[in-house]
Amino acid sequence: MQIRAVVVTVSDKCYAGMRDDASGPLLAELLQAMGADVVAQAILPDEREQIAALLRHHAESGAVDLIITTGGTGPAPRDVTPEATHDVIAREMPGLAELLRWEGYRKTPLAVLSRGIAGLCGRCLIVNLPGSPRAVREGMETLANVLPHAVQMARGEDLEHGPKAHE
Repeated sequence: MQIRAVVVTVSDKCYAGMRDDASGPLLAELLQAMGADVVAQAILPDEREQIAALLRHHAESGAVDLIITTGGTGPAPRDVTPEATHDVIAREMPGLAELLRWEGYRKTPLAVLSRGIAGLCGRCLIVNLPGSPRAVREGMETLANVLPHAVQMARGEDLEHGPKAHE
């Protein structure tokens, strides 16, 4: 199954060119290594409306199965990625965010400070990861085993519990 993915880095400093984006390219590389086709990458400032607009644009296009954001998930005043994601999704998938925090906590107690969420906008899965390369690498290691099945289910493909299973 080919997963069509978008990578979104949320960082005021990267957007302004004051810092190189290390997390977004790493995330794209890790997605490609698991067989995903990264169809777009973007860097946005920590602005809720801009983030939500880009997420909505890609999710509602029907051309994307998965959007993973990196950055803007902490408790700092400008960290608004979870709120922007919440503005876009129709159904939350809290287990993914819980899994990321739990597995992250096993490596560093500060992982519980991430407020990242996950959910669905139509058939597109959106997942928030923290902004550091280490958090991206560890997050993708955690998600690698569940993302393909989650995307397949979000697409409505090969569901064991679908209507025909009950007939």
